[in-house]
Amino acid sequence: MLPVDTWLLGLVERIRGMGLTGAVLYVAVYAVATMLMVPATALNLGAGFVYGPVYGTLLVVVASNLSSLASFLLGRTVLRERVARRLAGQPRFTAVDTAVAARGFRVVLLLRLSPIFPFSFLNYSLSLTRVRLRDYAPATTLGLLPATMLYVYLGSLVTSAAQLSQGERPDTGLSGQLFFWGGLAATALATVYITRLARRALATTLNESST
Repeated sequence: MLPVDTWLLGLVERIRGMGLTGAVLYVAVYAVATMLMVPATALNLGAGFVYGPVYGTLLVVVASNLSSLASFLLGRTVLRERVARRLAGQPRFTAVDTAVAARGFRVVLLLRLSPIFPFSFLNYSLSLTRVRLRDYAPATTLGLLPATMLYVYLGSLVTSAAQLSQGERPDTGLSGQLFFWGGLAATALATVYITRLARRALATTLNESST
């Protein structure tokens, strides 16, 4: 893992047991980190480790939505010129802009489901398109769910931040191993299936919009 990921996992372990205060701190750290373009993988795993698959997923949904909305609004206001310079010369986003103008919710949903662009990059990039906020927000929430559930579930299976950072699995015996591999396979297969469908649908939508 990158040094920043190790630091984030250490922070996540320290807030374990802090109750509501820890949850609020986690959401704040997640939102700020991803707005600064830090990859969210370590934080998604950490949510599962600290809060379990259900509450961890709920916290990530709240945090990722705060981050995506704040980044989107900043990209449409004070950071607009900087984001525009970053996207200059990328014809792929011309097609995206054309598509979201006509099918905003559908295109944003498919972009979130299909990991073509990183989470933070897409937040700022979509702010330059003609997508409406009322389409952007719910499509982002729904589109992030499959991958969020997968990473949070993986994080919930480990017993320490050190184990999480090293990619180790806990020794849970035969029944635990069967549960681990069965749950992981089911979650991963569902995520891959949804991603493949989304990628195909997105390609079709962009092709239709460019013709």
